[in-house]
Amino acid sequence: MKINQLSVFLENKPGQLSQPCRVLAKAGINILTLSLADTQQFGIMRLIVREPEKARQALEKAGCVVRLTEVIAVEVEDRPGGLAGILEVIEGAKVNIEYMYAFTFRRQDKAMLVFRFDDPDEAVKILRKAGVNVVGQVELYGDS
Repeated sequence: MKINQLSVFLENKPGQLSQPCRVLAKAGINILTLSLADTQQFGIMRLIVREPEKARQALEKAGCVVRLTEVIAVEVEDRPGGLAGILEVIEGAKVNIEYMYAFTFRRQDKAMLVFRFDDPDEAVKILRKAGVNVVGQVELYGDS
């Protein structure tokens, strides 16, 4: 159960972050969660939206460099050690985590994390085998 994430490449200078946000707002696309990473010269805004293809097209039309990637969203117990338990499962299987960030969505006593793995299919298999709820698009977005 993989979901699509947009990666938008930005110059690391004032005003660059607001441009893609304005483009998405104009297109009527809500950002569900995002992560921002930077170096001295550029940044990468990673975001999840309900309509990733529509968002990609709007951003590219506005001149943004965009990449669509598959990530995995998982529920984790929202308590001390919840993340450590997920990481133990992944590390034990020797699957590499390229990056991760928290999702703003919560359900009862569960938090949501987004992972990018070097082998997403293997990660899904391992996580499910360990009893971890890997969340799909329907569950995450409420889509049918």
